[in-house]
Order: sequence, then structure tokens, then C-alpha cells
Amino acid sequence: MRPPQRLPLRLPQRLSLRLPLGLAVAALVAPAALLPTPATAAPAGPQRTAEPVGDSWTVPRAATVTITGRGYGHGHGMSQYGAEGAARQGLTERQIAEFYYPGTSWGKAKGRVTVAISADTGDDVVVRPRSGLKVADLAGGGRVALPQNGAKQWRIARAGTGVLRVAYRTDRWRGWRDLKGNGEFYAGGRPITLVTPSGEKPYRGRLRAVRLGGGVETVNDLTLESYLKGVVPLEIPASWSPAAVRAQAIAARTYAAYERAHPRSLGYQLCDTTSCQVYGGFSAEHPASNAAIDATKGLALTVGGEPAFTQFASSSGGWTSAGSMPYLTAKKDPYDGWAGNPVHRWRATVDDARLERAWPAIGDLRRIVVVDRDGNGQWGGRVNTLRLVGGRGSVTVSGDTFRSVLGLRSTYLTFKVGAR
Repeated sequence: MRPPQRLPLRLPQRLSLRLPLGLAVAALVAPAALLPTPATAAPAGPQRTAEPVGDSWTVPRAATVTITGRGYGHGHGMSQYGAEGAARQGLTERQIAEFYYPGTSWGKAKGRVTVAISADTGDDVVVRPRSGLKVADLAGGGRVALPQNGAKQWRIARAGTGVLRVAYRTDRWRGWRDLKGNGEFYAGGRPITLVTPSGEKPYRGRLRAVRLGGGVETVNDLTLESYLKGVVPLEIPASWSPAAVRAQAIAARTYAAYERAHPRSLGYQLCDTTSCQVYGGFSAEHPASNAAIDATKGLALTVGGEPAFTQFASSSGGWTSAGSMPYLTAKKDPYDGWAGNPVHRWRATVDDARLERAWPAIGDLRRIVVVDRDGNGQWGGRVNTLRLVGGRGSVTVSGDTFRSVLGLRSTYLTFKVGAR
């Protein structure tokens, strides 16, 4: 069974999950201006507050629930804000990686990866013509140069017979050649512009049409290092300290190598969203993050000679959380709380009616009870399970579900309840 994926982070947090600073991410760190604001700011002024009993709060008939939390994302592995805080204290990228992934060893990762392009929702692969553009039939034969015939676009799509057909568009689509297998466009490693229903975007490597089920999936086949250039600046600000960006490059390279060894599909290995790592192709690249990738070329973390599952999240809130692997440990994080981290601590406010609408079976909310925490950090750590008790009944939900429903940044939280 594959380990759980990182939750969408969008700071980035690639929530890996995977925040994907992400965001995504899945979830996946992002600039503070991009942080979600799912709840209103806490109201100013004094309120009558219900005193908690243990990890339990009485809820008046008309109540305001203030949720105080720490961190952003699942907290497994590297905190992206923590990596920046560590770099500001003088740690190198290797020291940062070794702190967040204890028990791993240094190794290498290279080769190619295949990535499904989620923005291309059509059953074809359409590209703009460019110099040196070729097409290949992956069932045999070499690459064939496409003619300079005034085409505005080239396409690989399923024909009525079920085979994939290469066609070009001038005033209309015209068939050019049928393929025996899957097909791909190639331009000697230079970027190729992909046309999707939502817009155009250039990609390095090859753009492949893969028959899956009854449709056609668009897959980008490219070197691991080229892939990282479209990932790292979307997962961490490229302008951050070089050591932090290099640490992100190492974590992202290792994560991709792990995913490659546990492919998502027969047709591709990775996705381009926060469920894997956010990947934006050639247009996402930044000179500073490219330099960080080049400086760490091939460097990866391993366990038993295999790539480690290097999840990461935007902010640990001061404590990382245990993940599915022994090296994803729960430990105090002294680097996460630097002054520039806006999600090291956070607060959100909801009223009791919001909770009653989300879980109508409870009726009028009477009590919030935290049943179980992970035991690490302030308040006893992240919420594993909580119970909402109402006039008609009670519901028990996981901390992750509670977080998702209310759009909170993490499960590392506590409550304050007051009458409104």
C-alpha cells in the first residue's frame, strides 16, 4: 500500500501535503498574500468565554468559536518556512535535509520522469509548430520531422478506427499520418508549446499522447533535472536563502524519484498537482531556483539504497509530525518560528451555526471535545479525533476532516468558545 500523499499545501502547502508554501499540496510554501483565509479574523473586544474542562469546551446557545492554531499542512518531513529559518541561522542544505529527514543517507537520483498534465482535459495533444518539431510513433520507428506547411497547430488524437492520428490545422484539421502506438512530439529538448482548453504553456522534453481507457492522456516525458526546474519555484519562493531553495531541490528530487518508483498509472509516473508536486513546465522556471537545482544536481536522500519518501509542508508550527516512514519523525522544530513566517501561529473564527450546518445531525451544538491528540507540542499536539456534541446527537470526526471542512491551515489547534 502506497504511503499517504501529502495534502495540498498551497502556499506553496505540495498541504506533500504537497504547505505545497503549495500548496499545491497535496497540497502545496506560498507567499503570504496567497494564503487562504477560510475564516474571519477574530472579533475585537471582550467576550464572555466558556472555560474549558480538560480538552473540552461548553458551547452556549449562540456562540463564537475561536480556533488558534500553529503551522500549515500535515507537518510531515521538512517545513519549508523552517528550511528558510534554518538557512537564516547558517545551516547548509545538507544540514537542513538531515534535520528534517533523520536516518536517511545521501545518494543520487537521475534519469527521466513522466508527468500527467492535468490542464489538458481534451482527448488529444495539440502543440504549436516550432523549428525542429518532430513526431514519433512509440510502437516503432524513429522521429519524423514535421513539414513546414503553414500549419497553425499539430495534433495527435484518436481517429474513428481507434488508432492515433497525427493531423495539422490550417483552415481546418487535415490528417497527416496514422500511428501504430502512442505518439509524441519532440523538438530536441527545446520547449514545445502545449495548447489546452485553459490556455497555452511551454514544456521541456517530449509531449506524449497516451491511450488510457477510452481516452488520450497528455504526458510530459523529460529529465528529472528539467522537471525540477518547473517544480521548485512553485513549492518555495526562489528568492529565499539559497540554502533553503537547495534543500527544497533535494527534497523535491527525492520525492519525485520515490514517486517514479511507485507510479500513479501505467501511462505516467507523477501528476502535476499538489497530490504529487506542483509542476508548471518551462514558464514556471526562475534563475535562482534553476541555480539551486544545478548546484545539487542528482543529490537525493535514500533509505536502503532506494529514494526516501521526502514529504514536506509549508510550516510545522514548531513541531513536525510523525508520518508513514521511520524518518518522518515528530520532533521539536526550532527553525519554523522566525519573524517572516505568517502561519507559525494563526487564528480563525467561526460561529456555532457554521459547525451545525457542517454536521447537521448534532442539532444545536452543546460541546466540543478533543478525544485524541498526537502528544507532540503545545496543547498536546495535533488533533487526531474530536467529537461535536449537540442537542440531537454527536459526531466523531478526524482532525483532518475537521480541518478540511472548515478550511483550516492545520490540525495543530485548540479552541476558545464565547457567547455572542
